[in-house]
Amino acid sequence: MAESFGVDPERYDQARPRYPDALVERIVAASPGRAVLDVGCGTGIEARQFQAACCAVLGVDPDARMAEFARRTGVEVEVATFEAWDPAGRTFDAVVAGQAWHWVDPVAGAAKAARVLRPGGRLAVFAHVFEPPAPVAEAFAAAYRRVAPDSPLDVRARPALDVHQAMFARAADGIRQAGAFDEPEQWRFDWEQRYTREEWLNLLRTTGGLTGLPPGELAEVLDAVGTAIDEIGGGFTLPYTTMAATAARSGVAVESGNAGVSPDV
Repeated sequence: MAESFGVDPERYDQARPRYPDALVERIVAASPGRAVLDVGCGTGIEARQFQAACCAVLGVDPDARMAEFARRTGVEVEVATFEAWDPAGRTFDAVVAGQAWHWVDPVAGAAKAARVLRPGGRLAVFAHVFEPPAPVAEAFAAAYRRVAPDSPLDVRARPALDVHQAMFARAADGIRQAGAFDEPEQWRFDWEQRYTREEWLNLLRTTGGLTGLPPGELAEVLDAVGTAIDEIGGGFTLPYTTMAATAARSGVAVESGNAGVSPDV
């Protein structure tokens, strides 16, 4: 699924929300310099935001299609999983990952981040938390269960913040287990965005549950969601929370080589 997002990188880049400027500014301010490694950079959404903050950014992504799109927008990208990526002696002031750290082993990833961070460098992994209006969420869940009853994805209605709190707790535990960082912090940024029917359906098309569906099944899900949006007025304002798990690289020595790094996946 992690490599399915490159099916339509143009749509992905256009539809996916950007990150709060306050998040980018806080990461830059809390780092010793402006050399940034973007793990799972995708089409370069957050990479370009860090470039706009006067950072030099290198992206790493396993999908060559996403990487090629990012390069066309001015982002330098190397194609690899983070676990298999060769830093070739390079070091950075910040290692960031937007909507991507759940694809990385949390302990091995943090350990590798520590090896490429300069003293005092910062690891920051972040993601958006959001819940569409109940009628829209319920229509999506019902339609998705109907067309993909054997999917491993859990589309039951659950508080999104609870789900993401568990994910960020896992990331923080991985940072602690790596043994090379100060105590992790959690940062939170609240904002909102207005969506029309078509804008929301466009975003849904880029999500992992739908990128692999056959066209007929995809259309059935989108039709159901679109009808639900029509019934609540044709659009809605979506509250977003962008959360980050972050920690500064401590002075503890980190082993070089591949110790603690999982094999390529």
